[in-house]
This record gives sequence, C-alpha cells and structure tokens, in this order.
Amino acid sequence: MKLVIQIPCLNEEETLPLVLESIPKHIPGVDSIDVLVIDDGCSDNTVAVARRMGVKHFIHHPQKQGLARSFHDGVLYALEMGADIIVNTDGDNQYPQQEIPALIKPIIDRKADMVIADRQVMQIPHFSAGKKLLQRFGTRVLNAAAGTKVPDAPSGFRAYSREAAMRLNVVTRFSYAMETLIQAGNKGLSITSVPITVNAKTRESRLFKSSWEHVFKSGTAIARAFIMYRPYVLFVTLGLFLFVVGGIPFARFLYFVAHDDGHGHLQSLVIGSVLLVASFISFTLGVVSDLIRINRVLIEDGLEQSKRTRYAKK
Repeated sequence: MKLVIQIPCLNEEETLPLVLESIPKHIPGVDSIDVLVIDDGCSDNTVAVARRMGVKHFIHHPQKQGLARSFHDGVLYALEMGADIIVNTDGDNQYPQQEIPALIKPIIDRKADMVIADRQVMQIPHFSAGKKLLQRFGTRVLNAAAGTKVPDAPSGFRAYSREAAMRLNVVTRFSYAMETLIQAGNKGLSITSVPITVNAKTRESRLFKSSWEHVFKSGTAIARAFIMYRPYVLFVTLGLFLFVVGGIPFARFLYFVAHDDGHGHLQSLVIGSVLLVASFISFTLGVVSDLIRINRVLIEDGLEQSKRTRYAKK
C-alpha cells in the first residue's frame, strides 16, 4: 500500500524542516511513503530546504494559486504516483505528523474513505474564545450541509482513500476542506475522525486576514454548497417563508375589505403581491437548480471515469 503525504507550501522554509523531520518513516500496513511538496509560488528557500531534506516530488506554481488549487493539483499528482492513501498536512507545523499512522488506520482497515483529524478546538490555548465559538458554529453548519457528524469540520489535517480521491472534485479557490467534506457527505462516502493535539502556533494564518473575512468566505462557500447539492433545502425553505410572510398583507387587505370598503389598504395588496411573486421565483429557482444538480452529477460521473482510466494502476 502506497502513502503519499502532500504539503502545500507558501514560504515555509523555517517550519518545513519540523514537518519533514516528524513524518514517520515506517507505518504498519504501508509499503512505501512518499512526500509531495506543492510550491505555491514560494519566494524563499522552501524548495531548496525540501530538496536538502530528501523530498523528491514537487509541484511548482509560478505564482500563488491558493490552498484549494494546491490541494487539487497535489491529489492528481498523488494519483498519478499510484497513491492508495493521500494525507494532506500543512507546512507551518500546525499538525502533529506523528499522528499520521492513527489518521490513516481507518482507511487501511477499510472502515473509512476519508478521515478528518479532530483538533479538539475548545482545548487549543492560542485560539481566542470568539474563534472557538466560530469554529464550533462553522462545524455545525458544515455538518448540516454535508449530512455528516464530524466534530471538527474545518480541520485541514486529513486522509483520503484512493476511491475518495477519484470521486471528489475541488472547484473552489478558498478552502478544499469544506468542499471535500460536503461532496463526500453528499456522495455517501464513509467519513470518520480521530482526535489529535495540535502543535504550538508558529505564525498567523495566511488563508484569511481576519475572522470576519473567514466567516464571509466560509458562508459564501457553504451557501454555494447548498445550492449545488441541496437546492430544495435553500429555495423551498425561502419560498415557503416568503409565501407565509406574503400571505399576511393579503389577509390584512381581505380583513378590511370585509369590514369596510377596503379603501386605503392597497399597500397591503401590493406588498403581498411582491412577496408572493418572490416566493414563486424562489420555487422556480429550486426546480432549475435541481436540474443543474442532476446535470452536474452526470458530468462528475464522467470525470470520475476519466480519472479511473487515466490513473489506473498498471
């Protein structure tokens, strides 16, 4: 069984040695371990450091493409290498690489297609109270979108089986973590978690500049996921809400018509009409989105078959 550990890097010359030194050299049930470094436009000596420490596999981006694109390119390269298991970790030494054997064990035992490390966020000392609450709330929303019950949905320390890598398709540029979880949940892949304790903080996150930016981008990604995978949940809920709210002004208008001549209450009729039209539009968008979802499923099936043909083991 072949394990590929991919490490997306953006100027990680100082912390990458800590990551590479702590990667296990031998893991029960694994025949070979390869490290893949994704150079996402590094302007320092990250690549030279990796080469000096024995890394042989690289992907080079001339300029920064983002974490999601780096993950996407890394997965395809790992499949081409013949990976049976793909582990994604970070170059900032946030995650304990010595936990990789525990992370991949459910896949080796054929009990899971995807394993997410549970950072036990509430116990991380360098996370503020606000960040912990946002992480917990984000996990609940992501679980709702994916139909899963993982304890730490945003965690980026993950393992994917070859089967999962074949079936997942990353299209976002913000965070592969949310998208792959939502896709895996909606495609019926088996997902589990293992608890870990994160290492001490080495630097600030480069994925976003502030917690509010993270909330906005995460919210956008989750809303897109609902539209892509569960359009009726969003549009039918919105349509029903607008229908009920739109019925209130109509009821008011009819009440005054029944008790007097109804003059002076046309504004209720106008507001109710606008809300009911909006409700109809929402229901229509739900139908259109569902048809697009069906078409996307067919396209993804084609992509999966293409991957299986291209990366078939010889």
